Amino acid sequence: MFGISLSKLIVLVAVVVAVWYGFKWLSRFNEKRKEEDERDRHERDRVDRQRRAAEADRASAAPVAKAGGAEDMESCRVCGTYVMARSARSCGRPECPYPG
Repeated sequence: MFGISLSKLIVLVAVVVAVWYGFKWLSRFNEKRKEEDERDRHERDRVDRQRRAAEADRASAAPVAKAGGAEDMESCRVCGTYVMARSARSCGRPECPYPG
């Protein structure tokens, strides 16, 4: 009853081979999943860097008045045009008091 027979050895070898190939398949599956996770992480990092760069560009291009609320205006002595007091630019006329 508990003796070793050819059929028992064949079944034992089949079980060992099945377990062996099962572990090989499982390790390949886990390796592929790790590679995909790594690719996804790199893609998310790239998108995050692009998003942060775009936000920084938008923040640097934002007008001065947006940060502090209302901006004081003053009239140009030469042409009469109203310009922002802190960041006025020259109107192009030679006698304009504002820098270029």
